[in-house]
Amino acid sequence: MKATTHFTIMDADEEDLASFLDADERGDTTFAILDDELIGFVTLQFESVDAVSISLGTRPDLTGSGNGYRFLNSILNWVEATYGTRTVRLAVATFNKRAIRLYESLGFIPQDTFMQETNGGVYRFLSMTREQSEPPNN
Repeated sequence: MKATTHFTIMDADEEDLASFLDADERGDTTFAILDDELIGFVTLQFESVDAVSISLGTRPDLTGSGNGYRFLNSILNWVEATYGTRTVRLAVATFNKRAIRLYESLGFIPQDTFMQETNGGVYRFLSMTREQSEPPNN
């Protein structure tokens, strides 16, 4: 799994920024999160009919202000309601303890770690999975 979360300045990695800004590369699986203005994004990578990996990010000036739970919960609710997804996976840099606590508070369970190149370096990431216990009501 290569999906990652980015609670960092996206332009720190020129390749990530170029991919995000290029509509052909970005495709139709990256969505802006708006609340009167852009507050973040989510990218979906479908693994199966009921499993998806997500990559997400917020504007750096909005991190640390206590809105992470609402931000991620709204994404999870939307993904589950829109796609009927029961399993959501993500990956987070192991040094990002605040994000890991947030993910755990929303039911994500740590799985394993792996090394990944990003933002000009190589970092240890933790993959996490959230299983919805009951199918969504459609």
